[in-house]
Amino acid sequence: MQLWIIDTNIVVSGLLSKDKKSPTAQVLNDMLSAQMIFVLSPALLAEYRAVLLRPALTERHGLSEPEIDQILIELTANAKWSEPDSDAIHTPPDGGDAHLWALLACHPEAVLLTGDRLLVENPRPGSRITMPSDYKKLGSIPNLLNQDTQVYRPAE
Repeated sequence: MQLWIIDTNIVVSGLLSKDKKSPTAQVLNDMLSAQMIFVLSPALLAEYRAVLLRPALTERHGLSEPEIDQILIELTANAKWSEPDSDAIHTPPDGGDAHLWALLACHPEAVLLTGDRLLVENPRPGSRITMPSDYKKLGSIPNLLNQDTQVYRPAE
């Protein structure tokens, strides 16, 4: 069972996608329906919220603040919670991604899924970073909870 760290750009892209079969929409669906194991930290959750509530993005996705908060509650409920220390050894190519490096340092078995080429091309040493197109190739897990789940479907 693969452990994932999902960068904010994947969540945003999945939410905005008109194609429910796009890799980012599949990732977001899998996160919301507990079809994957992913790690979430306070800093990453705060970034998800801040970005999803940017006026330019709220205009595009059309969701209210309470609706965004409900999505974030569902993501948090399905996530493995982590409060990592900062990565004192390695610095990310973009300082704004230090929280991702901290998660990678704390969870070396995890794969960071991102659409940020800068991170893919300059990975944290000893870590795995990949693009959304590789998500299904690396594998997801079946729902082991044996429960009905609501799956997010992007607007068509």
